[in-house]
Amino acid sequence: MADFDFDLVVIGAGPGGYVAAIRAAQHGLKVACIEKRETLGGVCLNIGCIPSKALLNGSALYEEAHSGGLAKFGVKLGSVELDLPQLLAEKDKVVKELTDGVAFLFKKNKVEWIKGAASFVDAKSVKVGDRTITAKNFIIATGSEVANLPGIEPDGDVIITSTEALALPKVPAHLVVIGGGYIGLEMGSVWGRLGSKVTVVEYADRIVPAMDIEVATAFARVLKKQGMTIKTATKVTAVTRKGKGAVVTVEPAAGGAAETIDADVVLLSIGRRPNTDGLNIEATGLTLEAAGPNRGRIMVNGDFSTKVPGIWAIGDVVPGPMLAHKAEDEGIACADNIAGLNGHVNHDVIPAVVYTHPEVASVGKTEEELKAAGIAYKSGKFPFAGNSRAKTNRDTEGFVKVLADAATDRVLGVHIIGSMAGTMIAEAALAMEFGASSEDIAATCHAHPTHPEALKEAAMAVTGKAIHV
Repeated sequence: MADFDFDLVVIGAGPGGYVAAIRAAQHGLKVACIEKRETLGGVCLNIGCIPSKALLNGSALYEEAHSGGLAKFGVKLGSVELDLPQLLAEKDKVVKELTDGVAFLFKKNKVEWIKGAASFVDAKSVKVGDRTITAKNFIIATGSEVANLPGIEPDGDVIITSTEALALPKVPAHLVVIGGGYIGLEMGSVWGRLGSKVTVVEYADRIVPAMDIEVATAFARVLKKQGMTIKTATKVTAVTRKGKGAVVTVEPAAGGAAETIDADVVLLSIGRRPNTDGLNIEATGLTLEAAGPNRGRIMVNGDFSTKVPGIWAIGDVVPGPMLAHKAEDEGIACADNIAGLNGHVNHDVIPAVVYTHPEVASVGKTEEELKAAGIAYKSGKFPFAGNSRAKTNRDTEGFVKVLADAATDRVLGVHIIGSMAGTMIAEAALAMEFGASSEDIAATCHAHPTHPEALKEAAMAVTGKAIHV
């Protein structure tokens, strides 16, 4: 340690970075974390996962009350009004509580927060402002940023990104969302519930293109029933400001006649890109992938080390899905490995959730992936219409699907569309982590009446022996 200021310096205080810093400090290492934001928590806590879920929850409550959906349960309301400033203030409140909580955890675990942007001098030192910091190890955990569509420049007013979509000063009459992925559909749901007409334009032939096709098809049907217009296999060629709004020019992805869509607000949501700008990463001897699906990412070994000793990387800057919980697990595993322990992440069991209503969640392989790989499998499906808790709540949209190896019965994938999908997927992930068979899930006693009974029944359906269908 005499030669270094720290055992470990983590660059970036998002879910992966701050967790890695705390875990390393728990192992007795001297740790600092460099973060250029005014608050800790990265995109997730500040302008991503957390504020969007606050708006999703608040908008769902408003829609339920405004639509009269509570009347069937004997709850009769008078005039229902939207107080948008209060909804946004509540969102900001929870963000502050959680980011302050991370700052408290840093103090508790003696992690030094170095405020500013880091730039590598070499593989053992970085500059932050006028300060040069040396460390035996560095973890690059700088996350990702919004990907732009060539030729379309967000202005933060009418042509916006997900950041501005979290704080619109009024409900737009017509919101056009470019991109039918998780973020676009969630933000479209928020503003649609609050009164916007929402049009989603997706280049692929279906929304959430990486998702199981059967689930994605059911999901699109539900969103359309809720009033969302979805235009798939459609390419956006231009977005032009017009007065206080904008005009979106689109055409079929395969080519064809163009049409225009008038919008009050246009949300650009085509994905995210690794955030490594300004790091001067080349000074360490590392280079970013120049092409292919991992373009712009840092390639790492199974323990999250890079080809340069002492330089490690996790989260959105390395291959894999750009998900906060994936980054968290990688941060813990990476810190464990730096401390001389055996950290590991099973990247075959990373759940993903779309927090709309109904929610959509998945873990493991889709049917399409299994077919492409030539893996023989069995499928079991159970609708929430047959689940007593869903029926009692009058919220029966969706189903659970379990995919199991045809020879061994080991669960290979679980896909859920339903109001509790995001919570239920945890059981499926745990089962897969332990190598469970569909029979294991089917033979496990589930409390009644609960939504997870639908997972048990879907597992029973793998052998054609579901009870309540």
